[in-house]
Amino acid sequence: MLDLGFVSAILAEKSFDEVIEFASKNHFKCVEIMCWPVGKAERRYAGVTHINVDETGEDDVARIQNTLALNNVYISGLGYYPNPLDPDEKQAEVYIEHIKKVIRTASRLGIGVVNTFIGRDPVKSVEDNLKKFADVWPGIVKVAEENNVKIGIENCPMLFTRDEWPGGKNLATTPAIWRRLFEIIPSEAFGLNYDPSHLVWMQMDEVKPIYDFKDKLFHVHAKDVKVYPEKLNEVGIMAYPLDYHSPKIPGLGDVDWRGFFSALTSVKYRGPVCIEVEDKAYEGSSKDVEAAILTSRNYLKQFLA
Repeated sequence: MLDLGFVSAILAEKSFDEVIEFASKNHFKCVEIMCWPVGKAERRYAGVTHINVDETGEDDVARIQNTLALNNVYISGLGYYPNPLDPDEKQAEVYIEHIKKVIRTASRLGIGVVNTFIGRDPVKSVEDNLKKFADVWPGIVKVAEENNVKIGIENCPMLFTRDEWPGGKNLATTPAIWRRLFEIIPSEAFGLNYDPSHLVWMQMDEVKPIYDFKDKLFHVHAKDVKVYPEKLNEVGIMAYPLDYHSPKIPGLGDVDWRGFFSALTSVKYRGPVCIEVEDKAYEGSSKDVEAAILTSRNYLKQFLA
C-alpha cells in the first residue's frame, strides 16, 4: 500500500549508484533523489547532487534507469529546495530556472514528482508574498503540466536561523495558506510533499490536514520532532524555533505516527513515505547516519506491509 523510502540528502558522500544499492540492500522500495546544482551548500542538508540535471544526457538517463532496474528500487521524486521568491530577483531567477530543469529531467526519467519549496521574502507579509507567488509560480507549474510532472511543495517554514527571520523562507506553512495557494493556482499538477513534523513544533494538528488535503498529497516525508515544554515556557513561540525543539528520527519525537498512518490509509494514499533524517544525534559518523536510516525503517515498518 505504502512504499517506504528515504531522502538521499543524508547520504551526501555517496554516489547515486551507492545510494540506490544501499536502498536495495536494506529493503527500501524508493528514494527521493537530491538534484541541487553542483557547488557549495548554502545550508545544512542542501547542496547535495545525486543527479546533476545540468549534465544529464541520454546515456545518463539510460544508466540511471538501468541502476534502478538492477536494484528493484524506484525514484519517488526529484528534490531541490531553494527560495524561488528570494528578494534578490537575479538569485530567484537562478532558482526558478533550475527547478524547471529538474522538472524536465524528471519527465525524461519517467519520474512523476518534483519536490521543492514555494519560497518567501522573509521580511514581507503573507499577503505580499502571495502576490509575488501569483506572478512567479504559474510559469513553473505550466512547465510541470507540459511535462506531465507533479510538484510537491514541502511545508517546512524554513524559519530556523537569523537570516530567515522573521517570516522564514517558505510560504507554504499552514493549511490556511495552502488553501490560498491552491485557489490561486488550481492545477492538478500542484500539491504537497507533506511533512508532519513541522506542524508539531508550530503547535498544530499534524494528522487532520491529511484528511483535508487528501487529493493534494503527492509525496510524504517521515520526520519526527521533539518539542521541549520547559524551553518553550522559557522563550515562547516567538523565539527562534530551534530554541525550543529539535528534529528527530521517527519514533523519538512527538509525531502521532499511529494517527498519521491511520489517516494516510483512510484517505487511500498509495505512494512513497520517505524518511528524512535531520537528527543531530546521528551525525557523528557515516555509521551513525546509516543507523538513523535503519532505525527509522525498523520503527516505521510496524505501520507498513
